Amino acid sequence: MRILIVTQAVDQDDQALGFFHRWLEEFAPRFESIEVICLKSGRSDLPKNVRVHSLGKPSSAEASKGTGAWPLQRMRYAWRFLALTWRLRGEYAAVFVHMNEEYLLIAGWLWRLLGKRTFLWRNHKIGSWRTRLAVALSHTVCYTSPGAFVAHHRKSVQMSIGIDTDFFIPPESLPAPHTVLFLGRLDPVKKVEVCIDALRGIHTPFRADIYGSPTEPGSTYSKNIAEQVQSFVEKGTVTLHPGVSHERTRELYRSHAIYVNLTPSGSFDKTIGEAMASGCVVVCVNDAVRDVMRAELMAKDGDARDVARALEAALRLSPQERAAEMRTLRAYIEENHSLKELIGKLANELINSLSGSTIRR
Repeated sequence: MRILIVTQAVDQDDQALGFFHRWLEEFAPRFESIEVICLKSGRSDLPKNVRVHSLGKPSSAEASKGTGAWPLQRMRYAWRFLALTWRLRGEYAAVFVHMNEEYLLIAGWLWRLLGKRTFLWRNHKIGSWRTRLAVALSHTVCYTSPGAFVAHHRKSVQMSIGIDTDFFIPPESLPAPHTVLFLGRLDPVKKVEVCIDALRGIHTPFRADIYGSPTEPGSTYSKNIAEQVQSFVEKGTVTLHPGVSHERTRELYRSHAIYVNLTPSGSFDKTIGEAMASGCVVVCVNDAVRDVMRAELMAKDGDARDVARALEAALRLSPQERAAEMRTLRAYIEENHSLKELIGKLANELINSLSGSTIRR
C-alpha cells in the first residue's frame, strides 16, 4: 500500500516537531512507499521508500528578514500544496494529515473526488467550524486525549501518544532529587508564568532549569517570562535556556529528577510521556494521567499555589517512594503509549480502511 502523509515539518532539529522523523521511520517498513508533504524540511535521514516534498517555508531567521506579506505566503503554500496533491495522486491510496486541519480544508474535497481515504490527527481541546468541516471531510479522526475537541465524534479513534521507549530510557545513575525541569515553548498555552509563580512558594531547596523558545521570536510573553525569572537567576536557583532539538531532550529528562508540565487537559502533551519514560517524577495538571500518578503530584490548572504544593510533595518523596513512582510511570508508557504500538495501530487503520472494515462516515 502507498500512502501520503502531510505534516508541518520533517526536521530532526525542530524543537517541537523533531519527533515526527521517528514516526516516519516506523511507518516506512509497513508500506510500499510514502510520500510526505511538509511545510518546511531540514535535517533528515529516512528510508529510501520515503520521499519528502517541502512547500518551502523559510527558517525563522530567513522569515525575520522579510519574504513577502504573510497572507500572500499562505496563498502560495496552499497553491503548492494543492498542486502537489494532484501531481502525486497516482502515488497514494490513503492520506494521513498530522495535526493541521487546514490541509483538509484545502484538499479534502479533492481527495474525496479521487476516492482517497483520509485520516486526520487532531488532539487540541479547542475547535471551531473549521475543525467540524475538516472532520466532515475525513473518514477517520485520531486523538490521544479524552478531552480533545474531536474525542466524542463517531469517526474518532483514540490512539497512544507514541513515545519512543527505546530512546527515552531512565539513566543508570539517578540525578539529585532536588533538580526540576520545565521544557516547552515560551508561549501562553504552556503557562510558564504559573511555574515561576509556583517556585516562589517552595520552601524545600531546589535547582530548576527552564528550556524553551517562543513560537514568535521576541514575543512579549517570552520577554515577560525572562523578567519574571530574573530574581531566581540572580540567586542561582533557576536558569533560563533556549529551546533544544528533540534529540537533546533525552539528556535533559535524564539529568533531572522532576518534570513539570502545566499544559491544560484536553491535549495530551507528549513531553509528559517522554519524561515518564525517562525516569522523571512528573508534576502536571493533565487529567489524562490523573489515574496513573500519585494524587499529591497532580495540581489544579492555573493555580500557582497548588502547583507549589505538588512540587513540594515531589521534592519531599523518599528514595523508595521516588523509585516506586518512576517504575509505575515507565511501565504505564511502555504498556499504553509506545511508538511501536501507535504506528502499528495507525498503519492497521490505514490499511484496513481500503477494505472497508474500519470505514467511519
